[in-house]
Amino acid sequence: MNAPARKLLIGLSPRLMRNLPPEYGFRNKTLQYLEQSMAHWVMSSGALVTMIPTVDALGEVQASDLSVCDYASALDGLILQGGADIDPQAYGEQPSELLMTTDPDRDRFELSLLRAFVEAGKPVLGICRGMQLINVAHGGSLYQDLVGGGATGDLHYIPARYDEHAHALDLRPDGWLQALYPQHGQARVNSIHHQGIKALGAGLEVEAWSQDGIPECIRAADGGFVVGVQWHPEFHDRRFPDLLPGRPLLMAFIEAARAVERANAAASG
Repeated sequence: MNAPARKLLIGLSPRLMRNLPPEYGFRNKTLQYLEQSMAHWVMSSGALVTMIPTVDALGEVQASDLSVCDYASALDGLILQGGADIDPQAYGEQPSELLMTTDPDRDRFELSLLRAFVEAGKPVLGICRGMQLINVAHGGSLYQDLVGGGATGDLHYIPARYDEHAHALDLRPDGWLQALYPQHGQARVNSIHHQGIKALGAGLEVEAWSQDGIPECIRAADGGFVVGVQWHPEFHDRRFPDLLPGRPLLMAFIEAARAVERANAAASG
């Protein structure tokens, strides 16, 4: 009788919170954390979830003792969370007044983490900022602000509405994403970003666009699972029955992780 398959272990990159208000009780400390909806969304697939604390060469755990490659070897897949703007120096531009909060330390860590998982052949899913990071890792660039940069006149981020703000999504006909959602030539997704892709990174394909032409889903064309979506599928819950369901995307990621895990087990066995 075959033993049951082990549970997959999925790594989530952390959000960082610095300079907390005194009432939080963490004076002069930095918090690394997961947003609850994201963790529970991934756990709904039956996978175990762990946060990947940053590997900081200047911190208590030295890079020589632990590296992103250790995480890529031990874990079955990587999900990059949303969060702060990416420092434009990561794609060869100078910061402008259009930027919101950035965190270059997080940028460097997540770019290294992303590249380590890709090199290890493990699947990567980027959410919002995570999609933009995938584009930057492939040599692409971003609009520091979609409206201010002239990419669109439509607001993709309305703070007062947050995850209640949504727009239409056009899927590439006969594309990879369309195959996951065969009944959705057009769909609706939430929109919580003020930055977006300007120049598409090398080796990436666009799988969906907002109706004003902003890329909303990208995918590596080389056959490995490296996918980014600009929306937050973890927020597409029962409150929003008209939004594109997140489960097909999540299960495509999980199935890719399971396929790699089986291949590696067969090779070592």
